[in-house]
Amino acid sequence: MRMSIPKVKKYLLAAALCCLLGTSIGVNAAHAEGSASYNYSFWNDTTPAPAAYEATSLLNGTQLGVGPFKNPSDVHVTADKEIYVLDSGNNRIVVLDEHFKPVKVVDSFDHKGKKDTFNNPQGIFVTDRKELFIADTGNKRVVHLDSNLRVAGVLEAPKSDLLQANFDFQPVRVVVDKAQRIYVMSTGVFDGFMEFNSDGAFTSFIGANRVTVDPVELFWKKMSTQAQRSQMVMFTPTEFTNLDMDDEGFIYATSGDYSNNPIKKLNAQGNDILRRTGYLSLVGDIRYSKDIGPSRLIDIDVTDSEMYSVLDSKRGRIFTYSGDGHLMYIFGGLGNQMGQFNTPAAIERVGDNFLVLDKAFGEITVFQTTAYGRMLNEAVRSYYRGDEEKAFDLYQQGINTNANLEFAYSGVGKALLRKGDYKGAMHYFKESYDYANYSKAYLLYRKQVLKEYFPAVMTGLIVLAAALLLFKKLRKRMRRQGGVTIES
Repeated sequence: MRMSIPKVKKYLLAAALCCLLGTSIGVNAAHAEGSASYNYSFWNDTTPAPAAYEATSLLNGTQLGVGPFKNPSDVHVTADKEIYVLDSGNNRIVVLDEHFKPVKVVDSFDHKGKKDTFNNPQGIFVTDRKELFIADTGNKRVVHLDSNLRVAGVLEAPKSDLLQANFDFQPVRVVVDKAQRIYVMSTGVFDGFMEFNSDGAFTSFIGANRVTVDPVELFWKKMSTQAQRSQMVMFTPTEFTNLDMDDEGFIYATSGDYSNNPIKKLNAQGNDILRRTGYLSLVGDIRYSKDIGPSRLIDIDVTDSEMYSVLDSKRGRIFTYSGDGHLMYIFGGLGNQMGQFNTPAAIERVGDNFLVLDKAFGEITVFQTTAYGRMLNEAVRSYYRGDEEKAFDLYQQGINTNANLEFAYSGVGKALLRKGDYKGAMHYFKESYDYANYSKAYLLYRKQVLKEYFPAVMTGLIVLAAALLLFKKLRKRMRRQGGVTIES
């Protein structure tokens, strides 16, 4: 069978389009895999972006004069910028000042009159009063040290009806709120974080992830016998991977489930109240290659003005989001160059600078902001403080620096919205595809227009109605006068 020439051309054109489309998708995915500085558009395409952070120094234990770090797993920075590095392999805590000078090393403590030590600790939290809470994983406990490094309390495996009889307490992360409530992430716990009161008594679980069910597996479970169901995999919630706490006591948490909101903000009741008004899902990388797969978020750091950053262990990337859920910038990566990591384990901020802990190399990479990064950080802070003028100027600078930064258009729109320039806000919301805020600006603009022109319109209508009424009366009178006749 022969094909006509027009048909052959159609098939060739279709094949060429498919190749181009596949190439385009491959390039975008490759860009996300290999580039260190990029962002995503409203259409989920990767777009180039200026670097928001740059690596400036690399620290290890030998350089600091405290001996090599061995499998460090966590780092915490206090409000006065003291840095606590949890050197897990060496069972110690190394304390540095803001200039990265050693202050002290904690490798033992007095417990009931005897010298006690840590055993493969995995998490650390330091309160405003310089009290330390250490998830002493190998010893299956949480150790509470006061500001003088004396034992103030020890949390061991709790006894509760909420726990199974063979419950194995393996704490790996811990945070504490201002009311001294302790929240512990324990390995193998699927019911959320364990909450302890200020006396150290276990009270409840908080913030369990929802169960993700495969419809196919669910169907086969329904069709199976009880004996068959007992051998099938159970549907259980995903474990959390890390947590942090902001100044208001809200818990920010990450989990390994890419498809079920891997970033959450939990209130006291354990409800997720994270705002997701941006145009991207809060999952790390939106585009990725199939061989590596989606991001796996393993740490989160919350700073002021509701900004937060998450760490992706698969690609070594740090993603920073605004409180509204807009992706601000991305940096980092895996590799052997400056600013790249082998096994990233934790992130923390020192002011606006970032510390990234590499577990395998036993190193801390210090990142400092570029002018572009400082501009975005200050723009978000200015809007959060209610300084619309400064936020407007900074977001405009952001647009001039990076025309692909669509969330900056939304930022300008929000600043104009607060200032009462609803028409201008509509323009910028349209540019950023922020339909929710566009609708809000449109309603306010319509109300403003009606309020401005309503008196004049109503006055005109009243005058017109009065004129019509007067005209009708005059016409009626004229008719009466014209209808009178004189008889002779």
